[in-house]
Amino acid sequence: MSYLGRSGKLSLKAQEKVSFLATNGQTAKTGLSYVPNFVEVYVNGILLTDTTDFTATNGNSVTFTVALALNDEVTVVSLKTFTVADHYTKSAANTLLAAKATTTALATTTTTANAALPKAGGTMTGAAIGAVVALTDASSIATNLALSNNFSVTLAGSRTLANPTNTVAGQSGSIFITQDGTGSRTLAYGSNFKFVAGEAPVLSTTAAAVDRIDYVVAAATKIHAVVSLDVK
Repeated sequence: MSYLGRSGKLSLKAQEKVSFLATNGQTAKTGLSYVPNFVEVYVNGILLTDTTDFTATNGNSVTFTVALALNDEVTVVSLKTFTVADHYTKSAANTLLAAKATTTALATTTTTANAALPKAGGTMTGAAIGAVVALTDASSIATNLALSNNFSVTLAGSRTLANPTNTVAGQSGSIFITQDGTGSRTLAYGSNFKFVAGEAPVLSTTAAAVDRIDYVVAAATKIHAVVSLDVK
């Protein structure tokens, strides 16, 4: 039975439409592309009933049970099926949109005066700030250079500053060494630290004294370092 309205076949489907004016007595339309059982046919705005008003089984033609009249307006809607697995979930879409928003925000602040630095060369204006990461005080103090350029530690005993991990030639920064309230804490150094004349510095011993080690990674196992003592 033909009826007006929206078909239940539309759920989880995209659609393609082919519209034409019928010739007098036309009983078939060829040259179509559809999935059998997922096709809708409208004549003058009326949705026809599959198998009763038309037959569509071969994927490329529709046969009408009753011949069409001249200039009948016919629309064949091909419903292309898909599954939810072929599409982004709401969570995945939100993640993509958030990343897009961040990228757009960065792009809109990029001007001739404030442009992104190229991979080779370029001039930067303004501050480039490396956070000071607190190291864990222990008999052997570990430093992961992948975490920052600058580090700090307060000595609660005589310690060894172990060879840093994740060393990359060219990285530079500072390590702030503070004596605790007792003072007189000593610090030895891993073999990768290289000092002027090969002599490791002796730290300040006053309670709460601050010394600073400035370093440049020359190679994975070679870190050039100098010490500024009792900075105050």
